[in-house]
Amino acid sequence: MILDVEKPVYEILDRMNIPYMRVEHEATASCEEADEVMGDMTGTPSKSLFLTNKKKTEFWLILMNGNKPLNIKEFSPLVGEKHLSFASEEKMVEKLGLTPGHVSVFGLINNTEHDIHVIADTELRERDKITFHPNINTRTIEIPTNDMYRFIEEMGNPFEEITLP
Repeated sequence: MILDVEKPVYEILDRMNIPYMRVEHEATASCEEADEVMGDMTGTPSKSLFLTNKKKTEFWLILMNGNKPLNIKEFSPLVGEKHLSFASEEKMVEKLGLTPGHVSVFGLINNTEHDIHVIADTELRERDKITFHPNINTRTIEIPTNDMYRFIEEMGNPFEEITLP
């Protein structure tokens, strides 16, 4: 059964002719838990982190390999900031329409202001396929990595690739 929160994801993927594989599973709260429910998916599990600056005026969605840690202290200067931290749940809902545990690149559908900076780790270019939650953590979808970049471009948010520390 497709839930209302995930419908816009599939509508855009279908409109863009992006192929996907979809798996339903129990809720997962971590990348480790998600690895256990992947089924036949072979794509790289992703991690999507929603960060903000000290003044809470700028926001970043970081897309990276789910098995790689992010050193926020080392990352902050790469985007011209002294200090970044995880955004509050309130800001996450306001900007992405999602709550913690559900965040992925597909939350950009809800960011009509296009004011979230999207950063993808350059390592992702080496992967054929990648997996994300389609705005709910009881589903996982796998798409070709090149199509992830097409999706980001379609959303219209500022985007850059950085080799993450």
